[in-house]
Amino acid sequence: MLQFITHETDKYSYLDSALMALEGGCKWIQLRMKHSDTDEIISVASRLKEECRKHDAILIIDDHVDIAVQTDADGVHLGKNDMPPAEARMKMGEKFIIGGTANTFDDIRNLVLSGVDYIGLGPYRFTSTKERLAPVLGEEGYRSIMEQCSNKGFSTPVVAIGGITCDDVLDIMGCGVAGIAVSGGILNADDPVRETEKFLNLLYRYRDGK
Repeated sequence: MLQFITHETDKYSYLDSALMALEGGCKWIQLRMKHSDTDEIISVASRLKEECRKHDAILIIDDHVDIAVQTDADGVHLGKNDMPPAEARMKMGEKFIIGGTANTFDDIRNLVLSGVDYIGLGPYRFTSTKERLAPVLGEEGYRSIMEQCSNKGFSTPVVAIGGITCDDVLDIMGCGVAGIAVSGGILNADDPVRETEKFLNLLYRYRDGK
């Protein structure tokens, strides 16, 4: 599983970044627009939803439950300071995907108990695309946390996030995660479309080699 998280750079808008990831074959887009107002997020989300449908891709809205419902997105991703997942579920119903952010095993346990559909665990390493960065986990941190998840029988998919590059994919997948989430690792490349394809090919190689 490859999740792409939108980001704005000097070269690319939030929408541009998502369109390039879709062109490269990514099937899961998270629209994250931390410093944009509601109207702007709704505008981009509405246009992006159409593009995701064309590419048979999932669209997740970061933080904003109401916008996810209003734009008929596929779900929402909630950070630690956002609406609690259980409350979001009551508002959204069962048809929407709800994801949550974790940095520790305790975070994961709480999210599993709250009924999220997937968990973004990170950061893998330092990343400038995330404000108020939680403590970096590294490969050792992922192995330890995923082992604890296995011991507890948790089956909720865990996705690694935070400064991940193509060179990291095989090692980090070997820690037991279900996929990776990428932003700068794609947008900072000379050719983001090709870089998306490269990430996907590495994930396919790991899957087929298991």
